[in-house]
Amino acid sequence: MAVTLRDFMTTGDLLTVDPTTTLGQAARLMRNRNVGAAVVLEDERVVGIFTERDLLRAIADSRHPDQGQVQSYMTPDPLTLPPDHPPSEAAQIMSERQFRHIPVVDEGKLIGIVSIRDIMAAGMQMESHEAHLGSDFP
Repeated sequence: MAVTLRDFMTTGDLLTVDPTTTLGQAARLMRNRNVGAAVVLEDERVVGIFTERDLLRAIADSRHPDQGQVQSYMTPDPLTLPPDHPPSEAAQIMSERQFRHIPVVDEGKLIGIVSIRDIMAAGMQMESHEAHLGSDFP
């Protein structure tokens, strides 16, 4: 049985924000949830992702947290993956493109998010002989 993102992604009460959410509001939400990213939704459609790195860019630009908006610093139209995608390929994408979070979308709807932490946990939870079979993990 192949391991997929569905097996390890974060689901349930995902942190989502509107594009007009202020930088400060987004930062407080991320801190309160202890997460490094918020998926930006508009009419239930993924339009961006806002991460700790984006917040750092805003601060470096001297943007006031209660005046700047997420839409000015988010990554627009982020790469998304389906839930049946192999974790090894998600890890490779994250490594090559240098990001740590990928929204998981099924039939146009956000159903989860996978982080590099989730991918690492997936690798550690697999038995060592499984980690080398097929394309699940290198």
